[in-house]
Amino acid sequence: MTDADAKPLVLLTNPIHPEAVARLEPHARVVTAPDTGADTLRRLAQGASGLIVRAQLPDDILDHAPGLRGIVRHGVGLDFVPLAAATARGLPVANLPGSNTRAVAEYAFAALLDLRRRLAHLDRTLRRDGWLAAKTLASDLPEIGGTTLGVLGLGEIGRAVAGIGRHGFGMRVLGAARTPRNLDGLVEPVPVERLFAESDAVVIACPLTPETRGLVGAALIGRMRPGAVLINVARGPIVEAEALADALEAGRIGGAALDVFADQPLPEDHRLRGCPNLLLTPHVAGTTATSLRTMGLGAAEAMLAILRGERPATVVNPEVYG
Repeated sequence: MTDADAKPLVLLTNPIHPEAVARLEPHARVVTAPDTGADTLRRLAQGASGLIVRAQLPDDILDHAPGLRGIVRHGVGLDFVPLAAATARGLPVANLPGSNTRAVAEYAFAALLDLRRRLAHLDRTLRRDGWLAAKTLASDLPEIGGTTLGVLGLGEIGRAVAGIGRHGFGMRVLGAARTPRNLDGLVEPVPVERLFAESDAVVIACPLTPETRGLVGAALIGRMRPGAVLINVARGPIVEAEALADALEAGRIGGAALDVFADQPLPEDHRLRGCPNLLLTPHVAGTTATSLRTMGLGAAEAMLAILRGERPATVVNPEVYG
């Protein structure tokens, strides 16, 4: 056995920042899965001591990883990880809260600006149809300042979005969350039905749970104002795609931006691809050069703690330590 073979194996579901790999390599063999198919991950997990997760794990992954010591989520959301099963087996799971908060909050407002001020559309119109045609379009575009922002989910990302809206654009901010939080007057807490009825823009920033799956369906979308827009930076299954497509195609809302989908990648023949006033991006709200480095290094440090038998600072199931 070589010295390299003696090191514990850390499996990456996807590539991570080179600096993070360099941090791991003196202490572990680092293997990146060639794809994120369930069979591939099951096969490679057989010899793994640690998993760093950027893609959905198979529900039965732990049955195929007898030597696993722990899991680190390269990000925040835990729906990619079989958390209950890991806890039952005494395996620590860590995530990286706050690591991509700013990136996602910035994306939410980039999307809102795109939907409201439509600069790319103005650029295309100017190039294609001329100065006057583009200038005329701007007369119908609303400002963001002074309008009402609704934030569904008031964790770190939701609060960051609320702060930018309130302090950066002078928006009135409504918020809805499962658990009461101290928001220091930043957000006016309201029931979710009122949030959708009164907001000019709704940003979905809540976790995917059994309670939030399909939460934003025909009933809530039907409460939105005719010119209101919906932005999802959370998880795809929170929004019922068919209900949103119905509203967009009928012109009942002003537009939407989706960064996440129930099926990823979004199928080529998916109905959403043909909807008007819809901005589609491939799950990149939290992806910037800055956030990838932060998440990569954070994941590496958490994994090294697990391999040393230590408790990671951001463990989400501390009960495994007794």
